[in-house]
Amino acid sequence: METRNRFPGVIHFGVALLIAGLAGCGSDDDDEPVATAPPPPTPPLTCAQLNGRTVPASAIGLPTTGAVVTSTEVVAASGTGATAIGEHCRVLGDINPVDPAAPKIKFQLNLPTNWNNKAMMFGGGGYNGNIPNPAANVPAGPTTQPTPQGRGYATFSSDSGHQAGAGTFGTREGSFGANNEALNNFSSDALKKTRDTAIFLLRQRYNVANPTRTYFAGGSTGGREALAVVQKWPQDFDGAIVLYPAWNAATLDLAFGRIVRTLAAPNGYLNREKRLAVYTAALQACDTLDGAADNVVSNVDACNATFNPATATLNGAPLRCPDGGEGGNNCLSDPQIASLQAFNQPITFSYPLASGENQYPGFNVWGADLGIPNASPLQATVNTLALGDVQPALPATLTMPYAALFWDQWVKYFVTRDPNFNSLALDPQNPGPWAARISELTAIQDINRTDLSAFEAKGGKVLMAHGLHDVLVSSRSTAQYFERVRNTMGAQRVNNFMRYYQIPGYGHAVSTTFNAAWDSLTVLENWVERGTAPASQVVADTAGVPGRTRPLCEYPAWPRYSGTGDINAAASYSCVTQ
Repeated sequence: METRNRFPGVIHFGVALLIAGLAGCGSDDDDEPVATAPPPPTPPLTCAQLNGRTVPASAIGLPTTGAVVTSTEVVAASGTGATAIGEHCRVLGDINPVDPAAPKIKFQLNLPTNWNNKAMMFGGGGYNGNIPNPAANVPAGPTTQPTPQGRGYATFSSDSGHQAGAGTFGTREGSFGANNEALNNFSSDALKKTRDTAIFLLRQRYNVANPTRTYFAGGSTGGREALAVVQKWPQDFDGAIVLYPAWNAATLDLAFGRIVRTLAAPNGYLNREKRLAVYTAALQACDTLDGAADNVVSNVDACNATFNPATATLNGAPLRCPDGGEGGNNCLSDPQIASLQAFNQPITFSYPLASGENQYPGFNVWGADLGIPNASPLQATVNTLALGDVQPALPATLTMPYAALFWDQWVKYFVTRDPNFNSLALDPQNPGPWAARISELTAIQDINRTDLSAFEAKGGKVLMAHGLHDVLVSSRSTAQYFERVRNTMGAQRVNNFMRYYQIPGYGHAVSTTFNAAWDSLTVLENWVERGTAPASQVVADTAGVPGRTRPLCEYPAWPRYSGTGDINAAASYSCVTQ
């Protein structure tokens, strides 16, 4: 027989109270939400699983149409000692443009199996177009210390948004500049796009929120890129190694224009023997101004103030040819002296530049290697980066001075966007109808913000160094930028997060006079991660006199010999300012 509930409301009310009591059991706050179990952790992706992965455009801080991994490969460990690199996953990929006519940004990301939880981004060189090797060392890094990847860093880099193989001049090819998105990518945008893409993939590989530290290292164009990330995206990086930075890139191109046009004038070009003549004359006049006869001009300011090729002597005879005409390889004609002065003297602009720049300060030419006869295997690179092998002319060739081809490509593809334009006809100081376009380019290419407060507040650190005898990017210009930062922020504040060193005898990236080796990465790690500020830095020579050392002097100091002790030992020198 069915049993019916005679008091359904009472029974249901009691059940409701029981349920409510059970629900509140163990809680003193009726408003506290019921705890739920955390989701299971997402497993890290294998190297193979990264292949084909996409990065949504929303994960990249500047406009793209997303990125994709095009290949992955597990690379076995290799090398021994300081050259050792552990097993890693090599990731190649593309970052896709917004403009269908713009090239992709091609990148490489090396992800170590035994990761140290840090990341290093590398800058490029010239007009870029190639992916810098992420397994390489930092600029001027010593071969006796492990590379970033050898230390366990995840490392990455990109071609900055165009491929050098598309043209004929490699990293001096400028045809990409005809496309606005490619131009902006080269100028700085590719840095943010590459960083965000790499970090997105790194997170998936290791199942982490972020690396504990992320650094940037670069020289020349890469040095400009290092300053760009510090200025524009300070929250993305913890430190930067900045060597010989072409920070005011468009203004530097204008300086190139004046130099190139002077070299291209009749009898204005110096062959290697004439370069040796002026180099030797400068050493005879200036070598011992630092107290040491060591074939390195260290007291550069004093040399600049006293040496004049028009009045100098070489082995007791005038360096200037009789009557200023052409007189052989042991003297200079007046047009050749004018070419050297075009290097040495500042260039100024009477028309406004949107970046705010109004000059480029010239180069330290006296005692610099402009490409002299020398049996060193490094000399070919020195020659290429200086005056090359032939006088500037059109059509441009790879054997011309580096600056000549750089100027030619900039004028044709960045300024006029006319590949048939005569670049030697454009006067950088009086550009006529091209003044507005040149001004516009300086706003894009000159990386010259001086308030680095956001980077300082984050705890970021900058190590910057430049060879005093660089004739492709001027150390005088780097000194100007550093002074501007100090004027903006105050010298004491800047000293807490930024240091600038100058290296006598060192040229652009390589030198047969004093080829610098400096363990900047260890210095940066100690400063950022341990709070140990740089002190008593030493730089070594690997080519001029292999193994000799000098103190690495903070700007504006230079190393002066004490008068006693080993002339090749840093301990025999002190950093002075006069």
